[in-house]
Amino acid sequence: MKIRRVLVDGIIVFSVSFVVCILVTWLSNLIVHKANTIDWETSSRFAILLGIILPWMASRGSKEA
Repeated sequence: MKIRRVLVDGIIVFSVSFVVCILVTWLSNLIVHKANTIDWETSSRFAILLGIILPWMASRGSKEA
């Protein structure tokens, strides 16, 4: 049950961070470079890292309390 909750939280964090990173890279490229491009590599890298680390840290914090 606990692992299922961590996996669901990981998927949610991955999805939200992926969309936010896409929007941020698109807007920064649009404003700074006047180019309509998205940095998919950076967006996926951040989403994977945050999708793993944040739910894992939250599950560790709930064990100590």
